[in-house]
Amino acid sequence: MHRTPLVPRRVGTAVPPVRAAFVVLLLAVVVVAGARLVLAAGGMQVMGMAEYSTLIPIVGAALLPLRLTLILGLTNLVVGIVAYGILLPSMSHASRITVITALAASILVSLAVCRTRIAMERRLKGLMVARDRLTLLSEASTRVGGTLDVARTAEELAEVAVRRFADHAAVDLFDPVLKGEEPAPGPHAGPVTLRRAARRSVPAALAAASPDGGTVTYCRGSMPALSLLRGVPVHGQFPDGADGEECWPADPDGTGTKAPHSALAVPLRARGVTLGAALFTRSRHRDPFDAADVLLAQEIAARAAVCVDNARRYTHERATSVALQRSLLPQVVPPQPAVQAVARYLPADVGVGVGGDWYDVIPLSGARVALVVGDVVGHGIRASAAMGRLRAAVRTLADIDLPPDELLTHLDDIVIRLQSETCPTPTGGAEDAAEADVGEFVATCLYMVYDPISQRCTAARAGHPPPAAVHPGTRARFLDVPAGPPLGVGGLPFETAEMHLPEGSLLALYTDGLVEAPRYCLDERLERLLEALSEPKPTLQDTCDHVLDRLVVDRTRDDIALVIARTQALDDRHTVAWELLDNLAEVARARDLASLQLAHWGLPEAAFLAELVVSELVTNAIRYGGSPVQLRLIRHDTLICEVSDGAHTAPHLRRARTFDEGGRGLFIVAQLAERWGTRQQSDGKTIWAELALPPATVPTPAPALATL
Repeated sequence: MHRTPLVPRRVGTAVPPVRAAFVVLLLAVVVVAGARLVLAAGGMQVMGMAEYSTLIPIVGAALLPLRLTLILGLTNLVVGIVAYGILLPSMSHASRITVITALAASILVSLAVCRTRIAMERRLKGLMVARDRLTLLSEASTRVGGTLDVARTAEELAEVAVRRFADHAAVDLFDPVLKGEEPAPGPHAGPVTLRRAARRSVPAALAAASPDGGTVTYCRGSMPALSLLRGVPVHGQFPDGADGEECWPADPDGTGTKAPHSALAVPLRARGVTLGAALFTRSRHRDPFDAADVLLAQEIAARAAVCVDNARRYTHERATSVALQRSLLPQVVPPQPAVQAVARYLPADVGVGVGGDWYDVIPLSGARVALVVGDVVGHGIRASAAMGRLRAAVRTLADIDLPPDELLTHLDDIVIRLQSETCPTPTGGAEDAAEADVGEFVATCLYMVYDPISQRCTAARAGHPPPAAVHPGTRARFLDVPAGPPLGVGGLPFETAEMHLPEGSLLALYTDGLVEAPRYCLDERLERLLEALSEPKPTLQDTCDHVLDRLVVDRTRDDIALVIARTQALDDRHTVAWELLDNLAEVARARDLASLQLAHWGLPEAAFLAELVVSELVTNAIRYGGSPVQLRLIRHDTLICEVSDGAHTAPHLRRARTFDEGGRGLFIVAQLAERWGTRQQSDGKTIWAELALPPATVPTPAPALATL
């Protein structure tokens, strides 16, 4: 512990001679007057009055300090000597000795009584001070660290210290600590720059004069800088007329205040890392800090430092979870021929942690689109990581064009396997069992596929809230999608619902954090959602914001994911289909039909590639598939060529050798197309290929509509 050098305080000055003579004369007058008063009050009953005179110093000892008790006793003795020894000549010599001896004994008794009383008062005061310090320490343990917010924890420390411990308290932290990062390792030599996290003063108006959040720089040799450098508390007292700038900043807060009467700087250290410093000052009407105060401040600061470090670690973990989740979620929703979509994701507040909500808009073959929302039970990095795995699985299953019910069935199997991976082994230790999320890896999901050509939508859900839809000119309603079990339960089937969605219909997919709130009935919240969706807004962004404004009342419980999409339709101007005979002669006819249609659409530059792709796909369908054979062209931002046949055998890409006569058809298609694939249907399969259009013929894409 370090104590700064102090300038000696001027204790007092010499008493002038005139004042000393006046005091002596006054005491003489008091003695004579007191003696006369004693004789007059005693009625010449000398021995009786002497007995009462012995009580004067003893009674005074119970009320006065030791010095005043001694003065009172000596004065009483002098009065007795004057009264009984001089003013009463008729009094016997033995009586005089008895009286004076009694008065002298009363002085000794009064001094003993006074010392005993003072010792008891000091002991009682010490007990009261110890009780107050224990109360303050208990209050600090209870109030500091009630939240996992670094700034709020610093404010709680300052609030606890003011009034009962100090007149002014400030908490300064290194800037990385407020961001959830670990500060640079020490030693912190030279000028130290901290950020003012909290400050409180008496009166409160002084604290309001300087807002928190500003930076404070402590020069080399100042008390805060020394405490940070040495890692121990530093305290000192500033004498009158000293500015103390060498030990304490003259105006650290910009309030115009001078150096304090007594100051104490305590470093905030937790787990071997210095996070900042707590500064306490007292004004001149209070006793300066002593060694016991330093120990108390050190104990409070140590507990507060652990709370600050816990909040810093949580802030870092939450920032990591948010960054992980945002990296796993789609940053933008690209333009789709089937829908226009916007999305919002709102993470929960600091006290809960990031959850496992996710959404996705997945382009499918045939200009279709898949809309997905899901929620993994739990919060934190585990939930975010699980969400990323499920989202990747959904995208993989969507690429093979599985129906919604089959996709959820496969996804359910994936969740069950992930549960088994997180379960502890029978030989695992207690730590492995404690860290494993046994039985907690459960998720919900809603999967919808919309076809802009047929304007049909198929959907299935696994324990997820139902989607809402608004048809043009009607009120919002919930779609009747059968409620399946949550993912991870296993053994129960999922059902698919199919419905017609006219062009311009509004779809709303959301997670339970939007409609579930404490102290509110779920039915009322769902009805409010329908009311918000039924109110027309100029854009999808406005609709999305309006829904969130109407329903979000508490973000401390769960994340919120919301996707709103407006359906579009591709009519005869964008699509055309032909039925072909099961004859290889139809290949030439298919090429001619495709070339003429592209010329009609104003895309003659794409005819050459389209003819090659159509020729290979139709040849494979007629040769290996069988009737019925259909050719369909879809034009939007790209050109999609689809050939359907009656076989369920999926083709596979081969690499033909130099002298092979076949096996190059799909290889040529894969080289010419941007994307290609197959999808199974009830009456066969469809092979599709997506071709890029020449830049001059491609319309300017709309800006991305999704925002996070």
